[in-house]
Amino acid sequence: MTLQFQSPWLLLLLLLLIPLALLMHFMPRPSVTAASVKAFRTTKKRRRFTLLQWAVLLSLALTVIALSRPRIPRGDRTIRAKGVDIVLALDMSGSMDIFDRPRDMSETEFIRRLQQNQISGRLDTAKKEIAEFISKRPNDRIGLIGFADLAYSFIPPTLDHALLLERLKNLRTGELGNATGIASPIGTAVRRLKDSDSPRRVLVLFTDGANNVDNRVTPQEAAQIAKDHRIIIHTVGIGSDRAYAVVDTMFGRQLARQEHSLDENLLRSLAAATGGSYFPAADAGGMQQVMTEIDALERTSRESPRYTSYRELAPYPALAAAIILLLGMATEFAGKVHLP
Repeated sequence: MTLQFQSPWLLLLLLLLIPLALLMHFMPRPSVTAASVKAFRTTKKRRRFTLLQWAVLLSLALTVIALSRPRIPRGDRTIRAKGVDIVLALDMSGSMDIFDRPRDMSETEFIRRLQQNQISGRLDTAKKEIAEFISKRPNDRIGLIGFADLAYSFIPPTLDHALLLERLKNLRTGELGNATGIASPIGTAVRRLKDSDSPRRVLVLFTDGANNVDNRVTPQEAAQIAKDHRIIIHTVGIGSDRAYAVVDTMFGRQLARQEHSLDENLLRSLAAATGGSYFPAADAGGMQQVMTEIDALERTSRESPRYTSYRELAPYPALAAAIILLLGMATEFAGKVHLP
């Protein structure tokens, strides 16, 4: 820790104490009238400061030091800047347990890795990349919605990302049913974001299916409501036609090819209606790329300002100056009091 002065130029006032000290030294002393000074001629003349004068000079010096604001830095701190308010709506239907084979991987190699638990299902892959996305955005309030037959707001937009990540980690397919209702999570996100004071409000919707739940509001109508509240929707289509599910058969657990049921046209139209974008995520690599693109797209230009906090030391020399001056005055007064 390095001692610093907020107003170091005030220390120049210490130079004024030099002429003050000289003035005190040469100022006339109190005198008396005597008939003869013969008795004083053998006394050696000596000028010296009184205790009160020393106290005045020292207290003035300490006062100047206090006025210059000595301080010790405690360290840098970051002021959290206002960022983007984001709601992540994640499909939790049963199809999110499906595995997608990367395009550059053979089926034999894919099955081998799947048997060794080296391949994650769609939900676990999305959770992993979403967690990485959250960790890169400390200034953003981020919320979490899960949906299937219905939508449920697990976490409202918050800066408590530790809580958010913990809830994300515990999401499981089938908790909210096995269908895919897309209007419901949009409506839930609108309720969470419509009163936000953030300059930019965003919903990112992840799904691997087509809307197959009848709601009072269609997905397109829900998107229009989001647009009316200036909420941008990005949609992420998960999965490919290289999809496999683990199914129970009379011969044990087997891999079965799955049809690709994603409604990309709907997802594109929902994003376009609100000024957002559609992102296809065919496999784990695709999901990673999508989250990188969304992270770059939804960046604010403002950076978090930093400031340095200090421990102020000025009260200590100021207190010492007062004590020294009072002691000097008390000593001077005591020397002049003569008891009868």
